[in-house]
Amino acid sequence: MKHIALFLFAAALLASCGEQPAATATETPETAEAAVTLNFYGDTIDTDGAIHASELFALVQEHGTFEGKVKSTIHQTCMKKGCWMKVDAGNGEEIRVTFKDYGFFVPTEGVEEMEVYMDGVAYFDTTSVEALKHYAHDAGKSAEEIEAITEPEYALSFEATGVIILE
Repeated sequence: MKHIALFLFAAALLASCGEQPAATATETPETAEAAVTLNFYGDTIDTDGAIHASELFALVQEHGTFEGKVKSTIHQTCMKKGCWMKVDAGNGEEIRVTFKDYGFFVPTEGVEEMEVYMDGVAYFDTTSVEALKHYAHDAGKSAEEIEAITEPEYALSFEATGVIILE
């Protein structure tokens, strides 16, 4: 009887070691979060209380400005110095983000489609033709594309004091 019990225990143990796939590091939420790198630029900020950029247009239209944290996805950064970026506004539009007092820069490439958190002020602003041409030059646009800019642009803008880019 003792041998039968031992045999059944060994059989159960072997059966439990069967064809269960091993868990990988990317399958658990804890390790997935640990794999994210936070890159800080400007003032050190956190992600708490951030609203999505898609909410900005209505808030700024209603209140004139919005001061706080916003999350979005990066579409483009300045190719020259990283002195501005364009982020997804959530409605097929983009928001140009500049950095307070030209005080910090973000990477010039390799951050497109990465998640970004920004702390600062959103507002509507008119960007002059001269500034639009400067931005187009920084973005690597052709001479023809730059010369085609003939009208100022009134759009939602954001001046950031701190930025986090998630890699």
